[in-house]
Amino acid sequence: MSYAVAKAAGYVLVHTPDMILHNGTTQTIEKSVNPNSEYLKQVPKHLRSFEEVVTYPPNQVYIGSMKPEELNNYETPWYNKQVEGATREGKLGEIMPQDEFIALMKISDVFDLVKLNKSFTSMVKEKLNKHPLITEQMVAKLKDGDEMDDINKYINEQHAEPLYNNEEVVGCIKRAHEVDVNLNAHVIFENLVVKASGALAFMHLINKNNIDPASIDYVIECSEEACGDMNQRGGGNFAKAIAEMVGAINATGSDTRGFCAAPTHALIQAAALVQSGVYENVVIVAGGATAKLGMNGKDHVKKEIPILEDVLGGFATLVSKNDGINPILRTDLVGRHTVGTGSSPQAVITSLITAPLDRGGLKITDVNKYSVEMQNPDVTKPAGAGDVPEANYKMIAALGVKRNELERKDVATFGHDHGMPGWAPTQGHIPSGVPYIGHAIEAFSNNEIERAMIVGKGSLFLGRMTNQFDGVSIIMEKNTGAKETQTGRVSETEVKSMIAEAMREFASHLLGK
Repeated sequence: MSYAVAKAAGYVLVHTPDMILHNGTTQTIEKSVNPNSEYLKQVPKHLRSFEEVVTYPPNQVYIGSMKPEELNNYETPWYNKQVEGATREGKLGEIMPQDEFIALMKISDVFDLVKLNKSFTSMVKEKLNKHPLITEQMVAKLKDGDEMDDINKYINEQHAEPLYNNEEVVGCIKRAHEVDVNLNAHVIFENLVVKASGALAFMHLINKNNIDPASIDYVIECSEEACGDMNQRGGGNFAKAIAEMVGAINATGSDTRGFCAAPTHALIQAAALVQSGVYENVVIVAGGATAKLGMNGKDHVKKEIPILEDVLGGFATLVSKNDGINPILRTDLVGRHTVGTGSSPQAVITSLITAPLDRGGLKITDVNKYSVEMQNPDVTKPAGAGDVPEANYKMIAALGVKRNELERKDVATFGHDHGMPGWAPTQGHIPSGVPYIGHAIEAFSNNEIERAMIVGKGSLFLGRMTNQFDGVSIIMEKNTGAKETQTGRVSETEVKSMIAEAMREFASHLLGK
C-alpha cells in the first residue's frame, strides 16, 4: 500500500480583544479573586487594534503570506514591527475580526442558543455579505436579531454568557440545560468557539485548494475542548458538527484528545487510515481555545507591551491517498513517547527524534526542517518561558553532537539551518508541530526541502489522571512520483507493468536477432 500524502492545509486567526477580559481564564480568575486589581484596570490599555494584529509579522506567517524564515528579517521583539501592505487574507487562510466571528458563532449554532441584538446583527450582516466564504444561506441564519431587553433578561435571570464587542454587550449565549454543568452557558460558549473557528479553517482549506467537500470521507477534530452532557462528559462530536457546517455530506468523524500533542496524533491517525485504504480523504481540524486568551497577560502588562495572546487559532489539513506529487507521510518513521520512556529531556528527544530516524537509517542532519513547539517567542519570553523552539533545536543539536552527526560549533546555528523562528499563538494544541504543514507542502513543491519532521508534545498531567508526558512525531518526505509501499517497494501494479515492459523489450530483442 502507498503512503498517504499531506495534500493541503488551511489556517485562521481570530482577533478577539473583548474575549481576553471576559473569557480568558487568567482574567476571569482575577475577576473572581481580586475584582478591583490594578491588572484588570490595565488590560484595556494593552489591547491591540485589528490593524495591528493583521500587520504583526508572526500572524502573517501563520496565514501563509510570509515564509517562517522571513521572520529572521525582522529584529526581535516583533510586536512593534509591521509588515508593509499586509492584509487579512493570506495564501493559507485569514485573520477574522471579532464582530464577524461572533456572527459566525451564531451561524454555527443549531439550537438557537446564541442571541444577538438587532443593531449588531444589521451591522455585521453587511460585513459578512462581502466575505468570500460566507454564503447567503449562512447570513440568513442571523435573521433580524433580538431585542436587547430580552438579551439582558437571559443574562441576568438565566445565567447566559454575555457576548461583548467594543466593550459593549451585543448578545449572549444561553445555557443548554438548567442544571447540567456540561451544558451551561460558558461551556456552550467555548464549544461554539471551537466549532466556528474550526469550520472557518476547514472552509479555507476547501476554498483555496478547490476541494469538493463531498469527497471527504472522514474528519478528525483535535482541539483541547470537549463537548458532551452530564452523562457523557466529552463524548463529542466536534468533527461531525464541523463537517456538517462545511457541507462535507459524505464524511463521518470523531474527536481525538491529547492536549498539545493531539494534532500530531491526529495526523498520524489520518495517514494510517488513508494508507490502509479505509478512507481516501481525511481532514484533521481544530478550533481555538478562549481559555488561553491573555494567558500570560500579567507578564505582558508588567513589561509594558501589548497583550499578545489576543487571537484564537484554527487549522485544517487534508490527508489523501498518494497522488505522486504531494509530500508523503512516513508512517514507518513515527516517533512516540511511550509509558516507559521517562520524562528527562534526553529521553524525550531520543524517543521523538532519533528513534524514528534510526529506523530509517537517517541522521539528524538528513531532516531539512524540524517543526517542534512553534510558539511565538514574543509571547513566551516576557513570561519567563524563553524561546521554546530555540530550546528544542538546541536539545536536538546536542543529541546530534553526542551521535557524532554534528560538530559542537554547529549547535549555535542548528536552529537557523534546520529549524524556524516560532510564529504560532500559544493556543496549546495550535503551535505543536502542525503550523508548518501548509508551508512544508509549498516548500516540497518548490524543491526547497527533501524531508521534514512534525513533532507534537503534550502534558498529560494537566488532567490529573497521570504524571505522564506525551509526544509523537512523523516524517514528511518529498514524493518521488513512484507510489512506494511502506517497505520501499513499488506497488504490485507497477511491478506487473515493469515485468510486462521487460518482456516486450526481450521479445523485441529476439525478433531483432
